[in-house]
Amino acid sequence: MSFFKSFYIHNTFFWYIAGLAASFVLSFWVEWLYPISWLLFYVLITLFLLDCYLMYGNGNAITAVRELPKKLSNSDFNELKVKVTSKYPFKTRIDVIDELPEQFQKRDFLHTKVLIKNQQYQHIYSLRPVDRGEYIFGNLNIFASSQLQLVKRRYRFQRDQMVPVYPSIIQMQQYDFLATSNNLTQLGLKKIRRIGHTQEFEQIKEYIEGDDIRTINWKATAKKNQLMVNQYQDEKSQPIYSIIDTGRVMKLPFNGLKLLDYAINSTLAFSNVALKRNDKTGMISFSKQIESYVPAIQKITHLNTILEKLYNIKTAFTDSDYGLLYAHLKRKVNHRSLILLYTNFEHISALQRQLPYLNAIAKKHVLVVIFFENTELEDLIKNDAEDLQAIYHKTIAEKFSMEKRLMQKALQQYGIQTILTRPENLTINTINKYLEIKARGLL
Repeated sequence: MSFFKSFYIHNTFFWYIAGLAASFVLSFWVEWLYPISWLLFYVLITLFLLDCYLMYGNGNAITAVRELPKKLSNSDFNELKVKVTSKYPFKTRIDVIDELPEQFQKRDFLHTKVLIKNQQYQHIYSLRPVDRGEYIFGNLNIFASSQLQLVKRRYRFQRDQMVPVYPSIIQMQQYDFLATSNNLTQLGLKKIRRIGHTQEFEQIKEYIEGDDIRTINWKATAKKNQLMVNQYQDEKSQPIYSIIDTGRVMKLPFNGLKLLDYAINSTLAFSNVALKRNDKTGMISFSKQIESYVPAIQKITHLNTILEKLYNIKTAFTDSDYGLLYAHLKRKVNHRSLILLYTNFEHISALQRQLPYLNAIAKKHVLVVIFFENTELEDLIKNDAEDLQAIYHKTIAEKFSMEKRLMQKALQQYGIQTILTRPENLTINTINKYLEIKARGLL
């Protein structure tokens, strides 16, 4: 039974059959072609049987393995490897068909390679998931055929392999360098001017040109007989919370990824940076109820707890209850903290309904409201309008774009920090705002 399941006839064989059939038909008018057609028929049958022997007379001559990472990174291109080894004593053509998880909706995976005896071949390909969760790979199918290409033998390996897709671990590692302030100007990050200094003393050092003369330590200067200055560092162990609105406003898709997943990826990358800079980090997700709450803790291993909570965020995308969020923060977060609120407002009336709660939170904490530009509208505004309908669409788009900026100004009037960003720039802008707040000593 396993023989018939693995036995396939190559397309080349059917072309030969078609040629023979044409030869027999022509032999009705060209008599000398009739015996030649029979001779070609017996030759084809002989080669067919020989090809069967070549493919099945060598046992299991093909071995293959699919190498998957323990976790796939959401929204990133993840490398996967397929390793194939041939023990056939002749050149073998292999067709690699990997049954990818249904989430990718990709049914055209095919890679072809010719292998010699004992040659190991490694095929690397990339996948970009756009949803968190469990991804199940089907069979790794290897179709082997000889140079005769009359018969194909199918090998199956590693059925139903499962790999979880977590928030963007690759993005987190990419921004890991921001844990040190020496890299603020890399990768297009704006340089932040430090206004004054915080009150956490680090050390006394020799004065160099550019140091703030207000920090000169006169006692140390008298002892050393040269200018000495006090060096300060950003305060550490400050509580920081990333709050993710999982309501329906976060369901909008951009580049295949929902705003919610952009916020989740940003929270993970930002939490890693904050922990590396010795601050306490926590997270909250909410909609109609508080879905998850992780207290702010200063341990690098705490990142795993945040990662698991982010992975398990599930939502029905209902309307969010900001009054419930305010009550939860008042009850659970007793110290002044930096609150990064990932949400979205498409209309100024939506902001006005939540403004009393945001203002109440901002009175006790440093609140940063992070919401998104509608990139499709921004692209529409940049295009030239060529007819009356295009002018109408562009005018409406400019109205919505202006509302976004009015919302930003309305929040700033209440002393609430804001980030209005394109989804793809969310992480970098969030980290910049955090570094700016730390540098200015606002927390």
